Amino acid sequence: MTPPAPATESTDEGLSLHQIGVRFGGLVALDGVSLRVPPGRTVGVIGPNGAGKTTLFNVVCGFVAPTAGSITLDGRPLRPRPHRLARLGIARTLQGVGLFAGLTVLENVMVGAEHAGRKPETAGEALERCGVAGHAQALPGGLPYAVRKRVALARALVAQPRLLLLDEPAGGLGADELAELAELITSLPCAVLLVEHHMDLVMAVCDEILVLDFGKPVAHGTPAEIRTDAAVVDAYLGAAA
Repeated sequence: MTPPAPATESTDEGLSLHQIGVRFGGLVALDGVSLRVPPGRTVGVIGPNGAGKTTLFNVVCGFVAPTAGSITLDGRPLRPRPHRLARLGIARTLQGVGLFAGLTVLENVMVGAEHAGRKPETAGEALERCGVAGHAQALPGGLPYAVRKRVALARALVAQPRLLLLDEPAGGLGADELAELAELITSLPCAVLLVEHHMDLVMAVCDEILVLDFGKPVAHGTPAEIRTDAAVVDAYLGAAA
């Protein structure tokens, strides 16, 4: 078994989680989880249902306060708050799409640009990057799900974040759409923290992967290392195959 990643030093650039623990009453949701997301890198978090992936994501976003451990950003202590993420240069997508039905695609993306003072042309550039500029004046309700997912991604990218949190972006996408999403993610200049069930996407885009099981880190390494880790194959990859 590949040993879990050790706690990172406080001088690390980027986002670092140090021995994070989360308890909900008597339930241990996370236990001793350490992770670093350096600038320009894509880090994936995988594991079976109930492994703690969503809880970890919610800790980073400030929806859940850890009961143990700490978080740093560029070596400085960080207490994430959902309404302050944009000011920190952090953007996220949701498992669904979370678009406003009464706003056009362009207007939806401009919502993500308000904090940074971006202009409509910036929103248009984000739509272009995500391949959906042709739908700028459409209402999202009439668009295919895969297109709406891209619009949601454009809304996250329009603020030009330093760190993008992707929560199961491949949900509901077909094989061709997954390949396009992988190409888009690998082209991003920002750091990416990816929580995802689709292993083909994870293996294609991630520089390193953290594997959780019952809230504990069981492996950490490159996609090649994770793919051949016997414990991971038995606990997760083999079961998902």
